[in-house]
Amino acid sequence: MAVAAEHIRTLNKYERAILAALERWMKQYAWVPLDQIKQTTELSESEVNYRLSRLIRWGMVRFNPVPYDGYALVFGGYDTLALASLSKKGTISALGTMIGEGKESVVYEALGLGPVAIKFHRVGGRSFSSARLNRDYIPDVGHCPWLVASRKSAEREYEALSLLHPRVSVPLPIDQNRHTVVMALINGANLNRCALEAPGEVLDEILVQLGEAYRAGVIHSDLSEYNIMMEDDRVVIIDWPQWIGADHPNAAATLERDVGNIVTYFNRKYLLRRDQKDALRCVTG
Repeated sequence: MAVAAEHIRTLNKYERAILAALERWMKQYAWVPLDQIKQTTELSESEVNYRLSRLIRWGMVRFNPVPYDGYALVFGGYDTLALASLSKKGTISALGTMIGEGKESVVYEALGLGPVAIKFHRVGGRSFSSARLNRDYIPDVGHCPWLVASRKSAEREYEALSLLHPRVSVPLPIDQNRHTVVMALINGANLNRCALEAPGEVLDEILVQLGEAYRAGVIHSDLSEYNIMMEDDRVVIIDWPQWIGADHPNAAATLERDVGNIVTYFNRKYLLRRDQKDALRCVTG
């Protein structure tokens, strides 16, 4: 990520053109042929080869010689395209330190009009097959590389935040580009790192927020103590890319699992005796 941020302002226009060409053609090719890059950018072979060698050295592009000379964008290059676009729009002006890392995302502090968080989705970075199984918006068949899956994940999270804020206590959505979501910075800690003085009250508030989301037609679908934050005394629910609609065929079972996960956590850590069915009724009203 530091490499991407470092080279945004110094990236040559030809290098930007090559990254954009790779982004375009990776929807069709796993490895984009050299001739396709030359044709799209209208650059000479020597110019393309020189620029590609730099992008490879910076960790933005990967080369594969079999069965033909092919090139692929990697996350470093995709990060660069997204950061360049967000910077050009004025959404962000500087990238700070990493503040969070999950199985399929990393989150950094950044500066925009004020402090913000920028989340880079990384679907398929570790296991694309498992990502395909766990998300019904990724086709079961066809060419859908990590690039497309990560973009769709970011789009869905931004959609959820836009639907829910401010009715539900979620981060304020600010912008979305490619596989990134820019949102308000939450100054707090994940629930699993907190020692709550009034855990029963916090659990009640989480159930209230889940109920508001449910009435807005949104079910989190991956709720746990790792994606709920406490900002002072305020509950903030984060990480929404796997959400489903309340009209989804699996909505009832998914909501029951979300509620069960969080009630089980509170009962185990704080020795509460909250009944899961009662909690579910609080959510569904």
